[in-house]
Amino acid sequence: MNSILLNPDHTLSAGQYRLTARQQQHISKVIKAEAGAVLRVGLLNGQMGEGIYEPPSEGFDQNKEISDCGYIHSLNLFRSPPAPLPMVLVMALPRPNMLKRTLHNITAMGVKELYLIHSAKVEKSYWQSPVLQPESIEQCLLEGLEQAKDTLMPKLTFVPRFRPFVEDQLPALLNNKMGLLAHPYKAIRCPVDLQQPCVLALGPEGGWNEFEVEKWLEAGMQAVHLGERILKVETVVPALLSRLYPS
Repeated sequence: MNSILLNPDHTLSAGQYRLTARQQQHISKVIKAEAGAVLRVGLLNGQMGEGIYEPPSEGFDQNKEISDCGYIHSLNLFRSPPAPLPMVLVMALPRPNMLKRTLHNITAMGVKELYLIHSAKVEKSYWQSPVLQPESIEQCLLEGLEQAKDTLMPKLTFVPRFRPFVEDQLPALLNNKMGLLAHPYKAIRCPVDLQQPCVLALGPEGGWNEFEVEKWLEAGMQAVHLGERILKVETVVPALLSRLYPS
């Protein structure tokens, strides 16, 4: 956690924002800040800067189910968040135990528009996972933002049906953007340092099937690869993003 992301929904009074238990634990156990400490903060979907920390009145006990939390006040917000990647990422829904790490990485690297889509090689049970509950998803995204010192919450859309998305929604997304399909076969080497926005489609670990590849290509996507090695989703996501839009 490299910044404390304050939620307007947690406003106590003008200029005062209550901390969450997770944030309070980090401040108490990792930063070990005392009253009056100036901490790096950001306002969700707003500016970034500094704020003054006020600890809990009775101390923080991480073992309690409900514990008192401190707050941040006297904000001085003077900096804009990092520029987002000019990318729309469409990704086949990963395995639940991989989804959290992947969402964290995607958010930290600056993706602001993400579609999680069904694929023939995505098990239907994945869509029933508790990881997909709104609270769990929001937590992953918030942690990614705090890691990267960002404030702009990504827009995430679930797409449980493949064909209607590719045929009906994708053409509009591709308007004035390059379409790239991450696929290791019959593909060109992935470009480096793109100077234009793109739509990137990333398949499941087993890859897109032939029908899906055909539909992507019919829609105007270009298949690209990173070489002969087949990588896991959590590895290939940062590899592709940093290659397409190096900082």
